[in-house]
Amino acid sequence: MEAALQNGRAVSADGAAQSTAISDPVAFIRANTRLLPVPLVPEIMLYVADEAVPLWSKTEEELGEAGLPPPFWAFAWAGGQALARFVIDHPEHVAGRTTIDLASGSGLVAIAAIKAGASSVFAYDIDAFARTAIALNAAENGVTISARGDDLLGGSSAPTAQTILAGDIFYERDTAERAFAFLSAQAVRGATVLIGDPGRSYLPKDKLRKLTEYKVPVTRDLEDAEIKNTAVWTLA
Repeated sequence: MEAALQNGRAVSADGAAQSTAISDPVAFIRANTRLLPVPLVPEIMLYVADEAVPLWSKTEEELGEAGLPPPFWAFAWAGGQALARFVIDHPEHVAGRTTIDLASGSGLVAIAAIKAGASSVFAYDIDAFARTAIALNAAENGVTISARGDDLLGGSSAPTAQTILAGDIFYERDTAERAFAFLSAQAVRGATVLIGDPGRSYLPKDKLRKLTEYKVPVTRDLEDAEIKNTAVWTLA
């Protein structure tokens, strides 16, 4: 059974709470991660895990539940690093704008957007642990971000934003299709859409235009290489 984390508790697809909650998600994150600079964006610090599997197992152990989603919030993924670097180096895409960071994870891209002058940033992630991590990471970097749990890909209403940022979201077919539909609709409305991606299987390259490319240091525990060629795209 698939489950998500809501307020530190495992919740099944039908919304039923499962097993024991982690009583203090903030303490759990601090105890199982380290505050480190992001390799490609060293001006930003994140609480990150050294390895994915031990943290994943620890989360399941603490909640007494198997089959939970991976802890996406505990790593600086290649697409997010590239997008954060691009936003900081090209602030005109977010400066003075209301901005949405889709599937925010650690909040890396959202933090970069605020540092680049965005007027406000909404960081969306359906994982409650991610939203806790976003708040912690934002505080460590001295910025304010609104972390929200609405499922924008599932039809929840999004605030009007001039820029939409999406890092590493094209990793699974269904998610990729729903993400592209959402991003396309935002672009039609007039929003600037920026995507960071290291060549995931379901990235619709034929519908995108590459803006730039980076060589991003990553954790071999997560990827198939220590350096990932990662591009920033916009809709064609």
